[in-house]
Amino acid sequence: CTVIFTRMVTKDLHKPISILFCNLAFSDLFTSFSGFWISMLFITNPDITIFGSKDMLAPYALYTVSILSTIYNLVSIGIERYLAVAESMRTRFRVARHHSIAVVLINWVLAFFLGCLPLMGWNCLHREKNLSVLYSPFCIDYLIFIAVPNVVVAFIIPLFTYLRIIIILRKRKLRMKACGQATGSYKSAEIQVARTSIFIWLLALISYAPFFAGVIFDATNHQCRVDLYPGIYIFRNFTAMLITMNCLGNPMIYTLKVKILGAKLKALKRLFTSRIQACTI
Repeated sequence: CTVIFTRMVTKDLHKPISILFCNLAFSDLFTSFSGFWISMLFITNPDITIFGSKDMLAPYALYTVSILSTIYNLVSIGIERYLAVAESMRTRFRVARHHSIAVVLINWVLAFFLGCLPLMGWNCLHREKNLSVLYSPFCIDYLIFIAVPNVVVAFIIPLFTYLRIIIILRKRKLRMKACGQATGSYKSAEIQVARTSIFIWLLALISYAPFFAGVIFDATNHQCRVDLYPGIYIFRNFTAMLITMNCLGNPMIYTLKVKILGAKLKALKRLFTSRIQACTI
């Protein structure tokens, strides 16, 4: 909420990458709220989260939408950073605000379409065949359809974009060094990008790999859910907790480390404090 508020009230932060950052924060907020909805259902009626119910269809669908939106936003940020670095010496193409807005709309439309497929009929409410054990009443084939391609997208595309950024920065540093120019700024930029890329990969791996492993187990499992209780459901709740931790980690990696945003937060705090003092006087 702090990230969204700060970026919306600060005019000079309305840049293409800032729009993507703000949308990522909104996706993380949406993930947290939908996860909280599922948690409340688990607290009030644990059986429906184990044996499945029509009441779990909408919360799981919204949770899927929010996760897909987060993944697509992370991929979009990686692509935007790559285009910003790769095209910085050229004038043929520049990422503009309307490009970022279009990407945000496409991300949400795609996430809502794929995430709401169970609400449109692709579920196993009235049949036991192909029923998911972990995420009933979802079907196993739907989980495989959602998980496999999006895990590939979430890992392969950021790997390519951030590696390309590091390679481009290294080439420019060597070119400047050959011309006898100072390369200190490029070296620090290269180190910062490499460090950020490692954090992105580790956070994505820790957050989504256990969930993907659970989907694979669900697809290959032939045991009854009663025989799997409670261990496998503890693991399912653990994967949901890791996804929520990803929502906390994204602002720290992408946004809160930006010095400009930190300065704006302090400026807004001083402005708010001065208004309160003025009103008090």
